[in-house]
Amino acid sequence: MRVSKELNSEKIRVTLDVLGEFIKDLGEAKKNKQEYLELIDITFKNGINGNFSAKPTSFGLLIDKEICYSHCRDIVAKAASYNGFIRIDMEDSPCTSLEIELFRRLKTEFPANVGLVLQAYLKRTHDDLKGLADLNSEAVPLSIRLCKGIYIEPEAISYKKKEEINQHFIEDLEFMLKNRIHAGIATHDKKLIDAAYRLISQYNVPKHLYEFQMLYGVTPNLRQSIVNNGHPMRVYVPFGEKWFGYSTRRLKENPKIAGHIIKALFVKG
Repeated sequence: MRVSKELNSEKIRVTLDVLGEFIKDLGEAKKNKQEYLELIDITFKNGINGNFSAKPTSFGLLIDKEICYSHCRDIVAKAASYNGFIRIDMEDSPCTSLEIELFRRLKTEFPANVGLVLQAYLKRTHDDLKGLADLNSEAVPLSIRLCKGIYIEPEAISYKKKEEINQHFIEDLEFMLKNRIHAGIATHDKKLIDAAYRLISQYNVPKHLYEFQMLYGVTPNLRQSIVNNGHPMRVYVPFGEKWFGYSTRRLKENPKIAGHIIKALFVKG
């Protein structure tokens, strides 16, 4: 809550995430749901300008998808009671179709309170975007967070070269902005940020239809430059006991965050 308030004071929104995924039993799923319900209450009682990210495998997606749906629905309903928003995170490729299906079900009942993440390095992503476009409307835009992707995937289904991934990120983003799909532009890559600036200008995209998104503690100077340029910014604030898996994946993606992880181990906050 302290970090979120500090970011809010800098005109930055947050998205909060309780770390944990790929559970082994449904008892953990229920516990994770309860933690999210409490988090949502506490966040709004603290007046935080933020939303929430949730990984479906932490609610049993790969064990029982109906139980997972029930838990996720409870979380979205709780957020909706505050006029809040839940972002359904995207995980590795065995989860992709299941998570799109889950999102569709939730979006139908809570059109303004739920969004999805798609990953530019998957070869299917542009088709997935087109397939979800029927959920988009001017009154309640479809909300997609577009990131590069950090899971290790087979070459048959994913782009491996940075240049290729960046090219497809830009193509996906252009489709979203051109079609007035709300875009969460999730990147720390200055080249992609500059490309996003050009597309926003080209399609005259209003500020309520996009935001830049970054991880807490990563490229703060670049983040500030985006805010200074007058663009909406949201920072992902993860927390919880199950930090190790998250941290190691992020280290593979961006070794520069090692210092932030070490500092967090020894310095309060």
